[in-house]
This record gives sequence, structure tokens and C-alpha cells, in this order.
Amino acid sequence: MKILITNDDGIHAPGLVVMEAIARQLSEDVVIVAPEADQSGVAHSLSLNDPLRLREIAPNHFAVKGTPTDCVIMAVHKILDNVKPDLVLSGVNRGHNVAEDVTYSGTVAGAMEGTILGIPSIALSQSYGPGAHNNVPWESAQTFAPDLLRKILKTGIAPGILININFPRCSAAEVKGVSVTSQGRRDTLLRVEERADGRRNPYYWIGFQRVQGTPGDGTDLAALADNRISVTPLRLDLTDHASMDRYAKAIT
Repeated sequence: MKILITNDDGIHAPGLVVMEAIARQLSEDVVIVAPEADQSGVAHSLSLNDPLRLREIAPNHFAVKGTPTDCVIMAVHKILDNVKPDLVLSGVNRGHNVAEDVTYSGTVAGAMEGTILGIPSIALSQSYGPGAHNNVPWESAQTFAPDLLRKILKTGIAPGILININFPRCSAAEVKGVSVTSQGRRDTLLRVEERADGRRNPYYWIGFQRVQGTPGDGTDLAALADNRISVTPLRLDLTDHASMDRYAKAIT
């Protein structure tokens, strides 16, 4: 089985090392193609106005000056010479990708591009606690991911579906189990912070704010809050089929 690994944290991210260790428990045929620099929050963006620079930094380890989407496209069409891998693994991201995170996440987008290309694809993210940016409990993902991936692959991933896995912010010993979940929903998540440079000219940072709330039952948010691994199947088809008849009656 040939496995393609990508991420959005960049080619030198610690989560990429974790992802490779996980992948090598499934196969020795592993190729890594990841962004040259951190691409967190770029979502499913594609570089159309800038050239893509590619360099091999070690055998079967490639850096692309582009987005996670660019990386998957470059991997399949250039590096692998149009021979599709059997599996795309995107991650392991530093920080969870749940609820509306999935619309911003470059990690999820890497798996999304693999799905568009007809390749079974899975995104993996490791949650961590407040202020623990440099103390991420990677052992949670590294301990449970291999067996979980085997079970998912044995079950099969339908065309047009990608799998989004999130590991809770606790040690492996504290993980309570696995839940198959729906995508949750938070209250307001982003904020715009105004600052001033040395000449007192204003500039702005988009940032995140932590919102306390009760997560919906059966959601990815609820699973992580209960120290459970969240497995969420996501669809490429964003059509709201339930609304189609209503709009058809009103418009046609």
C-alpha cells in the first residue's frame, strides 16, 4: 500500500514526524509532500498566481512552496507521475479541527483534495490544552491511530467521503474510547484585534477566542470534551438536499 502524507503545519512540523511513524505501521511505502512553511487556516485554497517550488529534502520527503491542496496535486501529478497512492493521510495537525474549523483547515483540505482525486483520504488532528502549544500530547494520536486507521480502511471509505479524526487533549491512558460523530457548532469563534506599529499606524490580527458552551450530543465537540476520539465522515457534496424542493417551489 502506497501512502501519501501531507499536512498544513509545514514540512518541519512535529506532527508530521508523528504521522510518518503512524503510517509506517501500515506500510513501508510512504511519500511525504508537505508545505514549505506553515499553511494553517488556508482551507482548500489553490495557488494560481504564484509558481510552485518543489525540493526534495530527504528521500521521499518533499517540500512545496504552496498550500496543502497544492501538495497533494504536486504529489500525484508530478512526484508520483500520475500514479495515485492508495491512501492520503493529512496531519497530524497541532490542534483539533472540529465544528466550523473544518471549513478553515488546511489539514482537512489536504484530505479533501485526495478525495476529489478519488483516493481514500483521512485527516488527523491532535487537540491540546490552553497554553500547551509546545506540550501537545502526541502520544494520544500515536497510540490509537494505527489500529483506528486499519479499522476504517477495512470498513472502506465511499467515494466523495473523507474521514476527519480528532484525538482528545489528554494522555493515551486517559482516552475513554472512540465515537463516530457529527460536525458540531460553536458560538462566535474569531475576533479581530487592533494594534499599532512603531509609527502608531493601526494593523490587525485575526485571532481565536475560546467560547465556553455545552456541545451538542453526538458531535465532535462533545466527544473531545469527554476525552474520546472523534471520527467524523464528511461529504464533498455540500448540497442541502432537504431544501431543494422548498426553493424549487418558490423559484420555478
